[in-house]
Amino acid sequence: MANLRDIRNRISSIENTQQITKAMKMVAAAKLRKAQQRMLATRPYAAKMQSVVGRLVSGAGADNILLRKPDQAEKILLIVVGSDRGLCGGFNNNLFKVVEKSIQQHYSDFHNDGKLDLITIGRKADGYFKKRKYKVVDSHVGFFDNLNYAHTASIMTDAADKYAHGQYDKVLVAYNEFKSVIAQNRLVDEVLPIDSDRLKEVEADTDETETLAVTEYIYEPDAETILNDILPAHLNMQLWKAVLESNASEQGARMAAMDNATENAKELERELRLKYNQARQSAITTEISEIVSGAAALEDM
Repeated sequence: MANLRDIRNRISSIENTQQITKAMKMVAAAKLRKAQQRMLATRPYAAKMQSVVGRLVSGAGADNILLRKPDQAEKILLIVVGSDRGLCGGFNNNLFKVVEKSIQQHYSDFHNDGKLDLITIGRKADGYFKKRKYKVVDSHVGFFDNLNYAHTASIMTDAADKYAHGQYDKVLVAYNEFKSVIAQNRLVDEVLPIDSDRLKEVEADTDETETLAVTEYIYEPDAETILNDILPAHLNMQLWKAVLESNASEQGARMAAMDNATENAKELERELRLKYNQARQSAITTEISEIVSGAAALEDM
């Protein structure tokens, strides 16, 4: 009978867990819809800004500090966009493994010499890299509790300012790009120095290529001044886009993880109910056998 009681307690506990995971899935689904709307609204704007910058770089030929490539990199800054909360499957660990692999393959000497600085966004990224003795110079815990453009822009503005003053020779951003609810692309993108060749390729790939080829633009005050003003905004938008992509990916990963947890709980509950019925049937059979044996013994007397 104690065995039956233990099984009943486990079934009750699993039912409670199932209710929690189901509720968390619904919350993640609601947040995912909002995150997707913000992300999808930002993608065209970021792409168009990148195209405009590429057009200015092609036409202006300006020698902006953010476009200059150093002869040799001496110090590197890596911005890692994780999450503040867990229960989202391998969302964080998969990205962190890609980041560590990239560091080992390309920047191991910088890491060993203390010339690789990290800025972590999200509690999980902060805890992961500090625990592994990486040089985390700044961390933004609770970042996604109040996700806004101004906070994101301040991070990139500070990084760009330090790059312009020679404190860093390269700035990278690692994040999860939203692909679908159950899939993400883990990227480590170089944002500084700005790759002018890549911008020109993006500009050439737009639908307006034929029109742009024969169109001459008049800039006021001049292309170089406009480029100097728009490049910081372009960098801020790149990090903002990465943050929004990561936020949507996180909610999608959590929704999928909670759905799997709910299904696993249902399967475990079915198995336990089967065991409970088998144990209950065995106990009933044993009681019937004892009653029959007792009745037979009374008859023999």
